Amino acid sequence: MAQPKDLDPYKDARAFYGAELRRLREAAGMSQCELGERVFCSESYISLCESANRRPKLDMSRALDEVLGSGEHLQRLCRLAQTSKVAGYFAEAAELQLQASFIGSYASMLVLGLLQTEAYARALTRAAHPFAAPEVIEGHVRTRMERTSLLDSPAPPVLWVVIHEAALLLPVGGNAVMSEQLTHLAERTAARPRLVTQVLPFSAGAHPFLHGSMTLMQFTEAPAAVYTEGAYSGQLVEEPKLVEQYRSAYDLARAVALSPEASLDRLVSAAKEFATP
Repeated sequence: MAQPKDLDPYKDARAFYGAELRRLREAAGMSQCELGERVFCSESYISLCESANRRPKLDMSRALDEVLGSGEHLQRLCRLAQTSKVAGYFAEAAELQLQASFIGSYASMLVLGLLQTEAYARALTRAAHPFAAPEVIEGHVRTRMERTSLLDSPAPPVLWVVIHEAALLLPVGGNAVMSEQLTHLAERTAARPRLVTQVLPFSAGAHPFLHGSMTLMQFTEAPAAVYTEGAYSGQLVEEPKLVEQYRSAYDLARAVALSPEASLDRLVSAAKEFATP
């Protein structure tokens, strides 16, 4: 898998990392496949790093420095490339969302971050960080709101959201905040052909994602990846067999969820329930 020749190494820190990795690899006379074998990763991962399509990892950079005899050069560049506004465990997934052609999400108790209102995001952030200073809370909220602009980009990804019915009943921030949030979700779903929302009803019973949330990201020229998240941690899954297992489970969740039309009706009715005095 060859790296594009027109990659601008000075575009950002990650592009510079990719250009340097390629320069060091070629100077060592190794192909991407050979280097991958030496550091116990796939050829595609080396290719994605060299083309700045994957966020470099410190442990992998350490292994690459050792094999390529580059001291701590790639490790230092890696630290620069990892700078992010969002939590470290979510940073790589946040960047991958910007590159994805399709994003499939399952949320058990909360509305997906890309579709949250400011008031809803603020209520969630306060609940997660009860002892944080107001300016810290507002910083988190601004970052989350900035990420929602992905859906307003010239070529937004297809976003397919499956949300459990429980999330429509949990009064995050109070009735007014929930009514606004659910109305916002319903209106965006109705107005955007590249956004599909399905509600997984209580009647569906047990399902594979009972214990958390999941985001599946698919790309035009790269392997799919999955991001799972808890309250204070997250994990990016790239192992093909495990990604396929998540994909299959997600397909089953979509199959037993309400239809998009019935889901929209459920969102509207839930919003009205919170708006009723």
